[in-house]
Amino acid sequence: MTKLTVNGQSHTLALDPRTTLLDALRDHLDLTGTKKGCDHGQCGACTVLVNGTRVNSCLCLAAMHDEDEITTIEGLGSPDSLNALQAAFVEKDGYQCGYCTPGQIMSATALFDELKAGHPSYVSPDLDHAEMTDAEIAERMSGNLCRCSAYPLIREAIAMAAEVKS
Repeated sequence: MTKLTVNGQSHTLALDPRTTLLDALRDHLDLTGTKKGCDHGQCGACTVLVNGTRVNSCLCLAAMHDEDEITTIEGLGSPDSLNALQAAFVEKDGYQCGYCTPGQIMSATALFDELKAGHPSYVSPDLDHAEMTDAEIAERMSGNLCRCSAYPLIREAIAMAAEVKS
């Protein structure tokens, strides 16, 4: 048995030990917001937060996350009450087909937490200063692909949501 807390709700699942976290979310908990893109960890469509850290859910087994806190796109907001990132994506048209949008928003959620914690990236000016710049957003979002190439609008949406959050 694997116990997962997903979006604040506890679930005990009898899963094949080979079941990925992505498949557990989609096929066993009917949370279909997290997308299966490449199934190789290359596109980021399956990004979720595990204990506040972004992970590609297609690359980890559900059993590896027994007792962990998992947040999916469904746990951030609802159609009636969007969170700041979701609202910014809508306002800035930070999506085209929308397939990658849940993974993009989950990665951006982690991006905010990383910057708040002061974690630098490759483009940070030094190890002590990570700021919300377009280059910083692009670097931190580089693990999420958008086949429609909505990158400029995605970065604008993230920057807009950052202003709302501060």
